[in-house]
Amino acid sequence: MPLTTPPASLADWLDRQDGAVPAELIAVLRAAPAVTAPALLGPTLETLQRLRADSEVQLAAIVHLTPGLRERLPADTLKKASGLALLLDGLRAAEQVWSLHAQREGRGNAEGLRRLLLAIIRDLRVVLILLSVQLARLRAAGKSPREEQIALAELTADIHAPLANRLGIWQLKWELEDLAFRYLQPETYQRIAKLLDEKRTGRERFIEEAKQKIRDTLAEAGIHADVAGRPKHIFSIWKKMTRKGVPFSELYDIRAVRVLVDDVADCYAALGLVHQMWTPIASEFDDYIAQPKGNDYRSLHTALVDPEGRTLEVQIRTHQMHEHAELGVAAHWRYKEGGKAEASFERKVAWMRQLLEGREGDDENALLAGFNTALIEDRVYLLTPRGEVIDLPQNATVLDFAYAVHTEVGHRCRGAKVNGRIVPLDFRPATGDRVEIITSKTGEPRRDWLLAANGFLATGRARDKVRAWFHKLDRARNLQAGKDLLEKELRRVAMLNADLAPVLEKLRVDSLDDLHVALALGDIGPSQVSRTLHDHAQALLLAAQPAKPVAAAKPVARSRPPTDGSRFTVEGVGNLLVQLARCCQPVPGDAIIGYLTRGRGVSIHRLSCASGQRLVATQPERQLPVNWGQAASSRYEVNVLVRAYDRKWLLKDLTNVIAQAEINILSMSSRADEARGLAEIKLVLKVSDYEQLSELLGKLDAVPGVQDARRLG
Repeated sequence: MPLTTPPASLADWLDRQDGAVPAELIAVLRAAPAVTAPALLGPTLETLQRLRADSEVQLAAIVHLTPGLRERLPADTLKKASGLALLLDGLRAAEQVWSLHAQREGRGNAEGLRRLLLAIIRDLRVVLILLSVQLARLRAAGKSPREEQIALAELTADIHAPLANRLGIWQLKWELEDLAFRYLQPETYQRIAKLLDEKRTGRERFIEEAKQKIRDTLAEAGIHADVAGRPKHIFSIWKKMTRKGVPFSELYDIRAVRVLVDDVADCYAALGLVHQMWTPIASEFDDYIAQPKGNDYRSLHTALVDPEGRTLEVQIRTHQMHEHAELGVAAHWRYKEGGKAEASFERKVAWMRQLLEGREGDDENALLAGFNTALIEDRVYLLTPRGEVIDLPQNATVLDFAYAVHTEVGHRCRGAKVNGRIVPLDFRPATGDRVEIITSKTGEPRRDWLLAANGFLATGRARDKVRAWFHKLDRARNLQAGKDLLEKELRRVAMLNADLAPVLEKLRVDSLDDLHVALALGDIGPSQVSRTLHDHAQALLLAAQPAKPVAAAKPVARSRPPTDGSRFTVEGVGNLLVQLARCCQPVPGDAIIGYLTRGRGVSIHRLSCASGQRLVATQPERQLPVNWGQAASSRYEVNVLVRAYDRKWLLKDLTNVIAQAEINILSMSSRADEARGLAEIKLVLKVSDYEQLSELLGKLDAVPGVQDARRLG
C-alpha cells in the first residue's frame, strides 16, 4: 500500500508491513532504540513503492539511511536474512563508487564507473534503492551550497540517470535528468522553462482539443483508448535542440499526446486514424514496437501537422507497454563493442525483469538463487591510481592492465602494485583492485612476454601491441633474437643438435632464417618448435615398431631395487630387466630407445641422448624399439640447471615456482660467480612426465633474473 505520509520512525514503518517482514527480524528491529526517520527516508520509500519494490528492498533502504541501525543488527540475524545482507553490502559497495567519482579528474570514464558499480553489487535490486535515494537527495538539494549541488548533479548525470535509462524506468529517468540539468546549467534550464511557460495556455488548449478529437475518432472506430497529454521534460528538449541544431520553435514534440490501447493491433489501427486526421511528418515516424529500443521500450511515435501549421507528437502503445515504460524492465545492461548482447547479461535481464514486474507466484528464494548465477561476469573492472576504471577480460594480468592504460606504459612496464602491494607481472587482479604500474624512463617489451606458458599476457590486444613493437625492428636484429630464443629452448629440452627440417615442414616456414624471425616476432612460440621435434621423434619410433607389438614388460624380481628408485613399464620388450639410463634420465613423454646391455638387461635412453646414440652406433644390433606404457609410478628423477643473476630471494622465488607446480625437490646445490654476479643452481627433481617438466622449465625461465633454465643430460 503506497505511503500517504512518510514514516515517523522505524516502528511506524514496521506497523505498516502486515507480516511482510519476518517476525524474528521485526522483533530485533523493534528492540532497537527509537530513531527518528531521516528526512530522505519518506521520499525514498514512496519512490520504491511506486516501483513496486518488495519489503526487503524497502527495509534495506531504511537500514541504509538510518545512522547506526545496521550496527545494531546482530550478525546471526543478518546471516539468516541473507537477502537483506546482500542489499546492504551492495549499498556499502556503491559508496566506494561515489567516492571514486568525487576523486576523478574531469567528467570522463563515467561508463567505467557504471560498469564497476554493476560488477561489485551482487543483487541488482540495489540499483532501485540507489535511484530512489538519489532522487530524494536531488529534490532536497535546493538550499544546499552550490558546490554540493554540482557534485550531486554530476554524479546523477554520470551514474544514476543512465542506469535508470537502461532499466527503462522513465518516471525516474526524466526527473533525475531534469533536476541534474537544473543544477549543472541553471541559466539554460530557466531559459527553456520560460519558453515552455510563455505559450502554456495556448499549447494546453490545443492539446485538449487534439485529445478530444482523437478520443472521438477512435471511439467511432470501436477502439477503446485512454488519451492524455504528455509532460515535456526540459533536459530532453535541450538535448534534442542540441542534437538537431534547431531552435525551440522548430521542435515537433513540444505539444505531445499519449494514446494507450488494449493490444498491438489497436496500436497500428490508431496510428492509421491519426494519420488521416492530420498530415504526418514522415521523417519523425518511429516504430519501436517492431524494433524495440535496447532497454525494451516499445511504442509508436509519430509527428503531425494540423491545418494551421501547428505540430503535435503522438505516442501510441498498449497499457502493458506503458507500464513497462514507466516502471522499467532490464532488457539491456551492457553490450559488447560489436553491439551484440552477451549471454551472461541476457540471464541478468531475465531475472531483473521478473523482479521489476513483481510476478505473482514466483518463489523468492529460487529467484535470488538464480539471480546469483545470472551475475557471473567474464570481465574485471580495475582502478588506476587516479580512480579511472579499466575494463578487461577475466584473468587479465597487471601487464595487460598496463597496455590497456597506454601502449608506452606497457612497453616501459617493469613492475606493478595492487592495492599498495608489489606483485609480479603475471598477477591477475580482481574487480575493484587499484593497480599502479611501475615504469622505467626508457624501456622496451621483453620477448618472453609473448610466450603463453609464461602467463604474462592474457589479452590479444596487449600481445598485438608487443608484436607490433618487435615488427618494427630490423630483420638482422630479429634474426639474432630468434636464434637466441631457439637455442635457449632446444638447450632447455636437451635437443640442441636436433634436425629442424620437420619443424619447417610442420609449421610451414620456408627457411631457418624465417623460423628465427617468426620466433623473434612471437608469431611462433619456442615451445611449438620443441613440441614438434618431440612429436616427430615419437612418430619415427612408432613407425619402427613391429607389426604386432610385444606385450608390455613386467619388471622381474631382483636382488636390488632399480637405480631410479621407482618402478616403470616399457612396451616393446618382454621378460627382460629394464632400467632408466642415469646419463639422460628419460621420463614418460620423452622419445626413447632401448639398448640391450651385457648382463644388466635393457637400458632406456632418450632418443637425443649422446651416450645412447654412441652405443647404438657402435653396436646397432643391440638397439631395441621401445615406447612408454602405463607407468606404475608417477614420479621420475631429473636433473635441472638454472643460471641466473645472483640476487636476494632468488632461491625463494625458484622454490616457490617448483612448489606451486607440486614437484618435489630431492636435492639442490648452488655455486656463485661473484665476479660476474651470477649463480648456478643444480636441482634434482621428481616429475611425472615430459609435459610437467617442460612447463616447469618455462616458468623457471620466467623468474626475474633467470638467464637459462634447462634439463641436464
